[in-house]
Amino acid sequence: MTNIRARSAGWLIGALMIFVSSCPAAATTAEQVAVGAAVHPWWFWPIILFFFCLVLGILAVMAGVGGGVLYVPLVSGFFPFHIDFVRGVGLMVALAGALAAGPGLLRRNLANLRLALPVALIASTFSVLGAMLGLYLSALNPDIIQTCLGATIVGIAVLLLVSKNTEKPVVSKQDAIGLALGLGGAYWDDGARESVQWKTHRTLLGLFMFILVGLLAGMFGLGAGWANVPVLNLLMGAPLKVSVATSKFLLSITDTSAAWIYMNRGCVIPLIGVPSIVGLMLGSLIGVKILAVAKPKIIRYMVIAVLFFAGLKAIDKGLGLGFLG
Repeated sequence: MTNIRARSAGWLIGALMIFVSSCPAAATTAEQVAVGAAVHPWWFWPIILFFFCLVLGILAVMAGVGGGVLYVPLVSGFFPFHIDFVRGVGLMVALAGALAAGPGLLRRNLANLRLALPVALIASTFSVLGAMLGLYLSALNPDIIQTCLGATIVGIAVLLLVSKNTEKPVVSKQDAIGLALGLGGAYWDDGARESVQWKTHRTLLGLFMFILVGLLAGMFGLGAGWANVPVLNLLMGAPLKVSVATSKFLLSITDTSAAWIYMNRGCVIPLIGVPSIVGLMLGSLIGVKILAVAKPKIIRYMVIAVLFFAGLKAIDKGLGLGFLG
């Protein structure tokens, strides 16, 4: 069964990369990829990007954050690629991870379709609007997007620092909207060896928050995993395992919607996308093995510090201050 799942994940990622290669962006030449492309041969930056993303994938798994939220600020800050290319590939990176994990989570009854579908409808709609708005603002002035991206990344770092996910939140009474939508269910907890019943509350506020999540995910190419889990778990009261699993399923819908806008505009190109996706996926496999012997809490704080730095660097770059190089 494990081999079948591994092969299925491999087929999904392979299909994703073939799809990227066949999109209109494939016609983009190597000279269009990087501002400093003339200084190095065309293969230089893809190779550096592969090893960079390999390390990024390891850190993402050990810190418990999505690859997209690390990919976009760090690659846009330290690589000579246009911000539109980085945001487009950032969505594909988040989508690749979701496609690899989604089917298995559905089979284990952890990803809840009743919870995912209304959220996905809202988030995917506004992620498309966010992608269109982001490309429009970038065409006016890329520094606007760079500055807003930096502010968002700093905000995400603060959220990761202060949020304390709850394994099984206590929901005393389900609200009327959650009851009408049937947002609840049960799953088998292997660790506790028991069936866990759950339901949601504050549903209207949670659905409203996904409007903002969708806009930010589409506009900056971050994916939405960084916000899905806190909203589902801390705000709406879904168990942590259900929140994480449903978030992965949501990403496969939300990120596909926004990624299509970037691909249609020629902002997803194989020269950046293939080494990024392959590097992050291999890094994730290595990270899972290291996780057994490492101290994830220390890694998590290191990643939060890196996000703070990357956010401040993006703000510095967008405003043209030059304090951080």
